[in-house]
Amino acid sequence: QVQLVESGGGLAQPGESLRLSCAASGFTFNRHAMSWARRAPGKGLEWVAGLSSDKAETYYADSVQGRFIISRDDAKNTLYLQMNSLKPDDTAKYYCAKDYWGIIQQGTYWGQGTQVTVSS
Repeated sequence: QVQLVESGGGLAQPGESLRLSCAASGFTFNRHAMSWARRAPGKGLEWVAGLSSDKAETYYADSVQGRFIISRDDAKNTLYLQMNSLKPDDTAKYYCAKDYWGIIQQGTYWGQGTQVTVSS
């Protein structure tokens, strides 16, 4: 059974950093592309970052380019999102996703999400 469990969210002040983690189980982690997406209050889902299974391809939304870094540790079956220079507009619930590359496809699976709030 696929499980994706996000952690690391919380409250941060503008300019601070947070690192999100996503612990994966129930599938062969290193064979799947992984992504982070977010949903802000009253807004639709935004694909934030993606990382291919071989780590050769990455995607970043324009809104986070240069501030966020996606990475994965295949030995630990864990996906990360390092979020630097946080802004109030980054406030959202962040979701880890398996097999999501901007569109939902067969095999896409979502975690339950972790809340990130950026406020002074």
